[in-house]
Amino acid sequence: MAVKPKLRLDAFLPYRLSVASNAVSDRIAETYRRRFGLKVAEWRLLAILAEHERLIPAALGAITRMDKISVSRAAAALIGRELVAREQHPGDGRSHYLALSAGGRALYDEIAPAALAAEAELFGQFTLEERRLLDTMLRRIEAAVTSDD
Repeated sequence: MAVKPKLRLDAFLPYRLSVASNAVSDRIAETYRRRFGLKVAEWRLLAILAEHERLIPAALGAITRMDKISVSRAAAALIGRELVAREQHPGDGRSHYLALSAGGRALYDEIAPAALAAEAELFGQFTLEERRLLDTMLRRIEAAVTSDD
């Protein structure tokens, strides 16, 4: 009689990655919320738009792996605060671009150092070699998952 494998969540890598990701995100999100009044999804959009001149919402979703509704709600909140501007897509009347406003850029420039400081605090106990190895492994996991899409 074959022994059925037993799933133990504390040893199941997808679960552990999710828990670790949520814990790190929640810890850093407290800074965004308290100091800057931003939710995690809003911060992600702000940061991605800071790295790109402008993007359509579908591209934001693809980059952040956020669903359409989350992108839409975060974008609406940022537009409402005049941190993001909405521009008509010249080739498609039904689509639009999102881009940081001057206020959004200024807020990003204020938040980025706080985000980097929070990251440094969280990972300060890791050696440079450990951080590089973790980064390499995460990129390999992302590539493996993305190749299945």
